[in-house]
Amino acid sequence: MNNEKNMEGNQMAAITAGMVKELREMTGAGMMDCKKALAATDGDMEKAVEFLREKGLAAASKKAGRIAAEGLVKTLVSEDGKSAAIVEVNSETDFVAKNAQFQGYVADVAAQVLASSAQDMDAFMAEAWAKDTSLTVAQVLSSQIAVIGENMNIRRFEKITTDGVVIDYIHGGGRIGVLLEASAEVVSDDVKEALKNIAMQIAALTPKYVKRDEIPQEFVEHETEILKVQAKNENPDKPDAIIEKMIVGRLNKELKEFCLLDQAYVKDGDLTVAKYLEQVSKEVGGKIELKKFVRFETGEGLEKKEEDFAAEVAKQMGN
Repeated sequence: MNNEKNMEGNQMAAITAGMVKELREMTGAGMMDCKKALAATDGDMEKAVEFLREKGLAAASKKAGRIAAEGLVKTLVSEDGKSAAIVEVNSETDFVAKNAQFQGYVADVAAQVLASSAQDMDAFMAEAWAKDTSLTVAQVLSSQIAVIGENMNIRRFEKITTDGVVIDYIHGGGRIGVLLEASAEVVSDDVKEALKNIAMQIAALTPKYVKRDEIPQEFVEHETEILKVQAKNENPDKPDAIIEKMIVGRLNKELKEFCLLDQAYVKDGDLTVAKYLEQVSKEVGGKIELKKFVRFETGEGLEKKEEDFAAEVAKQMGN
């Protein structure tokens, strides 16, 4: 018995306050529930999230993890509107992210991406810097780090080239960026305004897919299993047939949130995004079809290093 208690104590000791805090921020669940979930899953963060979801204590939408790093997302669309770039550049502090020099550098990186044919970060970092071809993108980043005095990182980029139209949207001064590609039989100011409205919706409601048939089957199966355990925990006396019907309803609601076209349109809750597009298509006399979107949020999934500011100042002063 004592050995069992000691083992339990050691397991609980291995669950740190930092882990509990991180799980709380990821799920919105209570402190004791997070502690129990971590203990039950041997400190596995991903499994602990699922444990809490199965108990009905965590929201699926919070699973992705907290937003922690600083920096900027920048978008750029070509003059002909046929290609666009989006890039995330991280800094250590929000102070640097608001710095005009840093912002100018991020704009230059976005221009570099728009002109680049690089397919991955390694190739991009190795190519010549457009504003000074004697240097590579990586070398210019190093020089910026030296000048600004803070660690920086070009974290990710994506480029869209289209025969249709591409619209960009930046929210919160660079906290969130969106590119949206569509085909349109008529490309007018009204069409561009409608696509901008949908890009704003993407920024606000974080869909994962344009339409339902893009969702991988394994994702649907995984979510179904979690919802099944959750429903059984909440309704232990209900027969399986009833549980199955409950799951279908819950899954359908969840998938609507993940799919852009199924979401309620934020500017008119009586319409879905699909119905809004149909309405605009009729008004302009030409079909509009969404093809793809890219959404970057600064620091998404990254963990910011926590500093004691007073201790940091003291250290710099030599105390």
